[in-house]
Amino acid sequence: MKKERIESIYFLRIFAMVMVVLVHVSAAYVKVLTEGTGMYEAYHFINRIIRIEAGIFIMLTAMVFFYKYIDQKMDKQELFSYFRKRALYIVVPYFLWALFYEAFSIYLGVVSTTPENILTRVFTGDSFYHLHFIFLIVQFYLFFPVVLYAAQKSAFFRKYMWLFGMILQVGYYFFNREFQVFSFNLFMTSMGPYLLGAWIGAHYKQQKTAAFSRTTPVWAVGGLLAGLTTVYLHGSGYQIFGVQLPTWGYLIINMLFLVGGSYAMFRIAERLVVKRPVALTYVKNIAVYSFGFYLLHPFVLKIYEFTIPIQAGNLFHVSILVRLAATLMSCYVIIWLCHRYLPAAGLFFGKLPNKKPGFFEGDRSKGNKSEQETGKAAL
Repeated sequence: MKKERIESIYFLRIFAMVMVVLVHVSAAYVKVLTEGTGMYEAYHFINRIIRIEAGIFIMLTAMVFFYKYIDQKMDKQELFSYFRKRALYIVVPYFLWALFYEAFSIYLGVVSTTPENILTRVFTGDSFYHLHFIFLIVQFYLFFPVVLYAAQKSAFFRKYMWLFGMILQVGYYFFNREFQVFSFNLFMTSMGPYLLGAWIGAHYKQQKTAAFSRTTPVWAVGGLLAGLTTVYLHGSGYQIFGVQLPTWGYLIINMLFLVGGSYAMFRIAERLVVKRPVALTYVKNIAVYSFGFYLLHPFVLKIYEFTIPIQAGNLFHVSILVRLAATLMSCYVIIWLCHRYLPAAGLFFGKLPNKKPGFFEGDRSKGNKSEQETGKAAL
């Protein structure tokens, strides 16, 4: 029987996409505003609380694929197809953009130009400040068949994947702190949100129903409280009530924020699908560009940093809003134009729908075959 499509992923992509751009736009507060002032603290709060976007993106990465494959045997042919699509629509765009940002950074004069350093940055996700996350997602794609096999073979693991994720993430922190095996950003550092997404995907029907229960506001409040705690601890140097919290204590609280907050956002998105069906038709055609937004926006933002001045005072708010709006609009226009007129646009922006939408055109179709039936990347 054909599965229903997960419409909530479009709202989740939009939320995460806007938040990640806002994280990078609002980061100017660190250099422009005076530490300790009210404005500084306000922007510190905004910049930290919206970092829930990382948890949402990682959760989506697992949710989409587990929903597609949990009841499907992944034989050699299916495994080959899976890796071929990931290589074409994720790995190829990553390397193209990594090389682009290497050239851009060299032009700006901010990196070493030795071949050894360039290759190291490209293969560890350090070519530009945002690419480490794509490097992390690629690792999750490689690891996915192993987790899927475990979930299909063990009902206990499948039932408690969300808990296993948090245990593995914390366990890895202590292991690597003790033995220092990995110096780069390994996927194990985000197993909590990842296996949460896997759990939702494997039990989507039940979780969709649960989204409309009375516990959803409780999850939302719990996620918010965890976020407020995380922001406070980050700003205080991990001190609370005069007690210095160890680094692992902060990391656990932050993990709870990413896991609990992302789960709450999933439930909220499911409700929006029902309550805002008209908005969904427009959200879809923007959300399918979320991977492209992530890859492109730092370059666009850097251009606006050169052209839109920013200074302390009330004009700081205006500058942030203008930079945010300009970056979002420019990214959409660039990707939309490439989608419509560039034959190989998918090599730069990931898998794109076969149908090329009009400018901000609403999509009233039920889902998108080129995405969910083929298991497109969650970004």
